[in-house]
Amino acid sequence: QVQLVESGGGLAQPGGSLRLSCAASGFTFRDYAMSWARQAPGKGLEWVSGISRDGSDPYYADSVKGRFTISRDNAKNTLYLQMNSLKLEDTALYYCARIRRSGSYYLVSEYDNWGQGTQVTVSS
Repeated sequence: QVQLVESGGGLAQPGGSLRLSCAASGFTFRDYAMSWARQAPGKGLEWVSGISRDGSDPYYADSVKGRFTISRDNAKNTLYLQMNSLKLEDTALYYCARIRRSGSYYLVSEYDNWGQGTQVTVSS
């Protein structure tokens, strides 16, 4: 049974940092590309960042490029999202997701398993 469990969310001030983690189990983690997506209050799901199976190729939405860093540790079956220079508009529920084989990083419809989400609130 595939499980994705996010952690690390919380309250941060504008300009602050948070690091999200996603612990994966129930499948061979290194065989799948992974992504982070988010949903702000009253808005739809938004792709944030994706990473290739071996971690060598990261991808970012324009809204977070230069501020967020995605990484993975295949030995620990864990996905990360380092978020720096946080903005008010980064407030959202953040989800870790597995991308289906040969799926697109950018399309949330290509994700076949999701975590329960972790809340990130940026407020002064």
